[in-house]
Amino acid sequence: MSNAVPGSNAYAEAGVDIHAADRAIELMKASIEKARRPEMIGGLGGFAGLFDASALTKYTRPLLATSTDGVGTKVAIAQAMDVHDTIGFDLVGMVVDDLVVCGAEPLFMTDYIATGKVVPERIAAIVQGIAEACVEAGCALVGGETAEHPGLLAPDEYDVAGATTGVVEADRLLGPGRVRPGDVVVAMAASGLHSNGYSLVRHVLLEKAGWELDRNVAELGRSLGEELLTPTRIYAKACLALADRTATHAMSHVTGGGLAANLERVLPVELTATLDRTTWTPQPIFDLVRKVGDISQADLEMTLNCGVGMVAMMPAEDVDAAVALLDGFGIRAWVAGEVSASDTDGGRVRLIGQHAGW
Repeated sequence: MSNAVPGSNAYAEAGVDIHAADRAIELMKASIEKARRPEMIGGLGGFAGLFDASALTKYTRPLLATSTDGVGTKVAIAQAMDVHDTIGFDLVGMVVDDLVVCGAEPLFMTDYIATGKVVPERIAAIVQGIAEACVEAGCALVGGETAEHPGLLAPDEYDVAGATTGVVEADRLLGPGRVRPGDVVVAMAASGLHSNGYSLVRHVLLEKAGWELDRNVAELGRSLGEELLTPTRIYAKACLALADRTATHAMSHVTGGGLAANLERVLPVELTATLDRTTWTPQPIFDLVRKVGDISQADLEMTLNCGVGMVAMMPAEDVDAAVALLDGFGIRAWVAGEVSASDTDGGRVRLIGQHAGW
């Protein structure tokens, strides 16, 4: 004999609200509809996202590329500020720009949101940002999952992750094998901190210095929270155009580990890249973290992008065309260094000089 109260929902009593999840789906439908490609089959509600693979028949030897990532502790800033429609750009930027460094075009993406309590408007705002970023990257948002985890996460807590798949023609694959002595390193400006190093930034500015997110910081020209929520720049379309219209040999997405460590990942062992810090000045947030936290430049450069979000290596004769092309996409670019043969420390990146004012 059942003791259930008529109209009650045992799952809801356990902390999971299915109706709230349904409401969130309704709110996000319009955003997701914008993030389509012609190859996308069907819409929301299926068990799997479908993508018409016959689109790959135009390739002679298509190589599939895949990438997965999250946003890290930047979500803590979004939660504290109750601003959720920008974190999707961080998620998409982290995964699609890892694909394009090998010349792969991102085709589709899926996302995963785990939260302590499904608040439909909050989930819809997160997905809205993901969908808008997919449009900017040129990929389809073919599916996702929202999971309610009461007891594991607090009601206002959530985390996001995503995965993307792309394709590149085998003979167009970029990477270390193409890099040559004499190649020029073209740096592309970051929009700010992007999505890496936030554990350090939060520790320095929020915990040790005791600053509040609504604190107006003169050096930044806005509040600390607004600065920390600056969305990650998405380079996908610009970098694909760069690979198509210039003789770019390799690219590197500057994420966790900083500029040198990420550039080393696409540098042949017999070559060295030398970058000159005098060619750019990082945004004020980087110097602020350095000074307030009394952090060494070496530690800072191993953690944060220090103003460079992506780099490309190419022959010197293509540099002017590359800089002009990137400018057309609204991305400031400049020559930051060069590649040379190495007698001793091959496969390494050397940073020389000093940023103005540091």
